[in-house]
Amino acid sequence: MPVSHALPDLTGHWAGLAALAIFALAYVLVIAEEAIHLRKSKPVVVAAGLIWIVIAVIYARLGLSDALEAGLRRVFLEYAELLLFLLVAMTYVNALEERRVFDVLHARLVRAGLSYRALFWAMGGLAFVISPFADNLTTALVICTVAIALGRDRPRFVALSCINIVVAANAGGAFSPFGDITTLMVWQKGIVAFQDFFRLFVPALVNFLIPAALMHFAVPRGRPMPQSERVELKIGARRIALLFGLTIVTAIVVHSFLHLPAVIGMMTGLGYLQLLDYFLQLRGRRRNAESDYTFNVFHRLANVEWDTLLFFYGVMMCVGALAILGYLTLTSHLLYGGLGATAANVVIGVVSAVLDNIPLMYAVLTMHPDMPLGQWLLITLTTGVGGSLLSIGSAAGVALMGQARGTYTFMAHLRWTPAVAAGYAAAIAAHIMLNAHTF
Repeated sequence: MPVSHALPDLTGHWAGLAALAIFALAYVLVIAEEAIHLRKSKPVVVAAGLIWIVIAVIYARLGLSDALEAGLRRVFLEYAELLLFLLVAMTYVNALEERRVFDVLHARLVRAGLSYRALFWAMGGLAFVISPFADNLTTALVICTVAIALGRDRPRFVALSCINIVVAANAGGAFSPFGDITTLMVWQKGIVAFQDFFRLFVPALVNFLIPAALMHFAVPRGRPMPQSERVELKIGARRIALLFGLTIVTAIVVHSFLHLPAVIGMMTGLGYLQLLDYFLQLRGRRRNAESDYTFNVFHRLANVEWDTLLFFYGVMMCVGALAILGYLTLTSHLLYGGLGATAANVVIGVVSAVLDNIPLMYAVLTMHPDMPLGQWLLITLTTGVGGSLLSIGSAAGVALMGQARGTYTFMAHLRWTPAVAAGYAAAIAAHIMLNAHTF
């Protein structure tokens, strides 16, 4: 239930208008991050503080400070759960990267001797398969290095591969609670059970396959020059991968069967990694080979993407404040009351190609419209894959524009937006047909 139902409506008050203006200005700065080189977390963190201060001034005058504090604590608790969950997941991904797991994957693809078209499909398939477990940003960055390494003299191959990787990584993350922040938020809220996310597997697969099939014939023929890059895993890599899997299982059991927050299972999994850190160092000292066994879990914690985590803080606190002011209730009436759930969820997915899907999904969760399971799965799907419509619509797309600068550009992606849109529409149709009984 949105907190704004129990609190005064301030949508027409100067405080509400000021809050909207502050949030809009902050988000303009977020969108302009690449141009002005201001990290996206900075404007939204400042905006969150200013908006809550403005609201607090009004609530103090109304004698409602206690009610405001309760609303703030509720939003902050939701962020704290998300923060710790992501902190553990990111630490494991960083640990796997440090143990050279992704380097080995890269080297094997480079040595495979595949044609450009076979590589195009292999990279897309790997992005789709890996992103449900690792986040779609890391997945896209890792796979993109292969396209850049093998397509130095084939810019069209690199550009098409980047589009394919972005679409595949976003699609793969859409059917797993661990694949995208939006799916994670829906799962943590208890709205969709863990096993129900897999109803989106076929729609997500359709979303990946259709654009890939349409782009296939534009991929150059021939094959890149063979390379003989060889990379070995560092000691402990397989054990870290195993513990990551065990951590995910722990989180699922804790949340689905014991009805505790999933973050309890994830933090327990961080303990698994800390114990492995200790035993690796102990074995290194016993064998007088400490450099081979060196692994420090706290270094991996320090290297997580803090800009992203603080961005989530700013966004969630801003959106929570707008809910208290009454704007999300108003938006819910306009969207879900006016358009209907299906149209509203499809439109929100399209909007996520321009605005980040995190605030959009958090806003929907805060509105909490009365929808059946099928509609909640639909909004999970559309916000997960809608960002693929434009290169700026997802973290994966923005990151790859930087990684393949000058080759994978906004315009290069835009030329294939109709193909991506065909996949988006087909995925929605597949979900409505296959999961009709959930609507």
